[in-house]
Amino acid sequence: MLVLASQSASRRAMLTAAGVEHEATSPGVDEDAAKASLRHLSPRDLADALAELKAVKVSGRMPGRLVLGGDSLVALADGTVLDKPETRDVAAEHLGRMSGGTHDLFSAAVLAEDGHPVWRVVDRARLHVRPLSGSFMDWYLDREWPAIAGCVGCFRLEALGPQLFTRIEGDAFTVLGLPLFPVLDALRLRGLVPR
Repeated sequence: MLVLASQSASRRAMLTAAGVEHEATSPGVDEDAAKASLRHLSPRDLADALAELKAVKVSGRMPGRLVLGGDSLVALADGTVLDKPETRDVAAEHLGRMSGGTHDLFSAAVLAEDGHPVWRVVDRARLHVRPLSGSFMDWYLDREWPAIAGCVGCFRLEALGPQLFTRIEGDAFTVLGLPLFPVLDALRLRGLVPR
């Protein structure tokens, strides 16, 4: 059975809906410290490195098990990487910075065994954010805060998040936090899902 190195409700729901038997565990990674030490990486490579860190850490504790680590981040057009908002005010600031722009969302997945990465993928989606008025942002945060506190980009596609965009280019699963199609292909090759 696959081990998911994440407590993300979205990742768990995607795997469950796709029929992937798994158990989830917290990776126990200090993401703030990791991001600080990896700040020199591009946003794409940062998502990949964080996914690897989570997968490798859990797989080192669970010999012989296949572990899936994942990470997603939003990179603004100017290259700034957005973290999950810690407060409603920070969420409002993030929305203001995203307003009217086109930004990248990177979603990475890494499989690890016995403390070593054995497979990886990083996918990108393009987020076209419409101009957001102050009154809209207040309305949105009144309804979505604190549910979006754990969401990079301050949105949940399964809730009011679509209101932020004029369009999204890319796979919906990637936007939800896991490049599911390539993950399923990798799991098929390992016999963890039916061929």
